Amino acid sequence: MKSYDLCTCLFYGCAIDSPRHHTEANVMHLHENCVGVLAESLTQETVSQWKESFKADPKNLLAQNACARNDPFEISISKQRLQNTHHMFNRRIEAEGKPVTNQKGSSRCWLFAALNVMRIPFMKAHNIEEFEFSQAYLFYWDKIERSYYFLNKFVELVQRGEKPDGRLMAFLLKNPIDEGGQWSMVINLVSKYGVMPKKYFPETFSCEASLRMNMALKSKLREYARILRVMITEENATKEAIKTKIMEQMKEVYNIVGICIGIPGDTFNWEYYDKTKKYQATGDITPLQFYETLVKPYFNVENKLCLMNDARRTSHYNFTYTVDCLNNVVGGQQVIYNNQPVKSLQQAVVKSILNGEPVWFGCDVGKRTYRKHGILDVEINDFKTLFGVDIQTTLSKEDRLIYGESALTHAMVFTAVHLNENGAPIRYRVENSWGEDPGEKGYIIMTDDWFREFVYEVVVDIKYITDDVAAIFPLEPIVLPAWDPMGTLAQ
Repeated sequence: MKSYDLCTCLFYGCAIDSPRHHTEANVMHLHENCVGVLAESLTQETVSQWKESFKADPKNLLAQNACARNDPFEISISKQRLQNTHHMFNRRIEAEGKPVTNQKGSSRCWLFAALNVMRIPFMKAHNIEEFEFSQAYLFYWDKIERSYYFLNKFVELVQRGEKPDGRLMAFLLKNPIDEGGQWSMVINLVSKYGVMPKKYFPETFSCEASLRMNMALKSKLREYARILRVMITEENATKEAIKTKIMEQMKEVYNIVGICIGIPGDTFNWEYYDKTKKYQATGDITPLQFYETLVKPYFNVENKLCLMNDARRTSHYNFTYTVDCLNNVVGGQQVIYNNQPVKSLQQAVVKSILNGEPVWFGCDVGKRTYRKHGILDVEINDFKTLFGVDIQTTLSKEDRLIYGESALTHAMVFTAVHLNENGAPIRYRVENSWGEDPGEKGYIIMTDDWFREFVYEVVVDIKYITDDVAAIFPLEPIVLPAWDPMGTLAQ
């Protein structure tokens, strides 16, 4: 007689009080009962009843007619919420960045948001009217470094016995070079390669529409992964042989990225006019020197720390977390989250804005959003009237993470907040990177309710974090699995 353990029984969804010593006949009988309930055919009689019920409600027919020619999410927009939404804020940073940026058909929001935050104090310090850092420059180095990180991580996983069809390896091979990112990845790139003005390394087609380049890189990285695995498991290759092979592969990656994006110069001479129309120039300078001498004194990426709001009961507040296999630079700073109640994130944002500093943050931008008018508001859609049921906010923030309904998807920048008479935030002004069309010339308005439901992390200067929260960062982080929703990258 074959016995079944708890995992087997739970896999079949059986309610078995004690899994030990269950016989094959008993367990299979329970399995058949469970499957019988789940596998009952959907009858035409039931569908006909639903159809009659649908037709009996005139509202359904009207909604059906409207949706036949229009986007149902557009139809659900609440006119009342729309007309009561105003881009007015009583606490703003001194000056916002110009021009409005546009990531176009790429998933580089994390880089755009980081450079948008960085340019505001930089522009103020150098008395500049308009300025953009080169997003393509950091994008270039991220492609190079992230490819190298993947190959080295793959070798590490093979050496510890992971199989290509195992969950971890299969997860990484599905997307060997993700384009989204996190704040720690910004630190890794900027501290190693610096930054440069956009005019010295402008956008290319593959920067603004990166799909094809990414397809090429993913294809090669999977091919390289197989070669490396064979070298380790079948050929017993030496450590030096594996290193040599990775460098050969990386040379090909370098060529692909260089052809698609271009190759940045080693130095440049930054020439510009300040607000007084006075000519200024730096002389030849490397991107790293440019950052360390002209940017870092006013914006030090390493002084900015990430607060996370993971509402799951398994992710405790006042602990640090990281995600397995999540990084972009070999030897770079580890991705670290300090998990705090959402109120702590809000307080840090308000403190930063009141002191004139913008804030990088990550959120689930696709939920309760009216893109055309740039509104993030949990009540902007009246789905209940349109569909007869509500969507997107019926689960708690915790359950949305657990059941795959929500995750961090996009990074933007807070530049203003409206406070009530008690000093509590009501709404926020957000700089996006989708060009000038959405919202108020590219700026979005976010309600405080939306912040609490769909903002997952903020990055603020260490001076805006309370001592007790700051003391948590040095703690050894708890490692979440690679596929955990907190490992989702802003795009």
